[in-house]
Amino acid sequence: MKIAILGYGKMGRIIEEFASERGHEVVLKVNIDNLDDLNVPNLRNADVAIDFSTPDSVLTNINTCFDAGVPIVVGTTGWYGRLQEVKDQCIEGNNTLLYGSNFSVGVNVFFFVNKVLAKIMNRYPQYEVQVDEIHHTEKLDSPSGTAMSIAEGILGELDRKSEWVNELIGSGEELITKPDQLLIESHRIEDVPGTHTVIYSSEVDEIEFKHAAHSRAGFALGAVLAAEWVHDKTGFFNITDMFDFSV
Repeated sequence: MKIAILGYGKMGRIIEEFASERGHEVVLKVNIDNLDDLNVPNLRNADVAIDFSTPDSVLTNINTCFDAGVPIVVGTTGWYGRLQEVKDQCIEGNNTLLYGSNFSVGVNVFFFVNKVLAKIMNRYPQYEVQVDEIHHTEKLDSPSGTAMSIAEGILGELDRKSEWVNELIGSGEELITKPDQLLIESHRIEDVPGTHTVIYSSEVDEIEFKHAAHSRAGFALGAVLAAEWVHDKTGFFNITDMFDFSV
């Protein structure tokens, strides 16, 4: 395939490495220094685009890909408040978009098992639950999209929780949660690619379910795999559509 990388930073460079290893050609690389290169004629040279840009630029990038008729894989988070609007636009225009809060194969296994665990723990109301996430200090959004996906997975199975709330540690604001609120505690520590932990605690014991990324390589490889999966499809997809975890 011919691939356009929108957001050619640290992640973009790793994506380029995996794309090349898998026999693909990167025909367009866009970052803050060459935003004018993101246009319909240039995008039409690509079979698929991969976006790891910023929450401020991702919607423009999506719209330009739709205008060019180029499928787009979106790894950027922080824009999900506009998700339904983008979905409607994608379907109405017969376009193609695949998005996900995390493209790592391991994290998507984690998402599945997290739901199974929450379904089991729904029987045991003596356990309080919270989600902890740690990311590098360059991460712009809080909580992480991955943490939100984990929390939504819990909320879908745990009757005693109705919504999630976020506390960014070090922001100076302490959050007092209500009994029906699921706390996502966010930490920003230099050089941490991403660690997510679900904690169920009672008076007598504690259960921790954890995923720790060793590097950004898993996210980048997953994004290339997603581009391979979606480039010949039409429609609006979530990364979970790629995986079959039936047991």
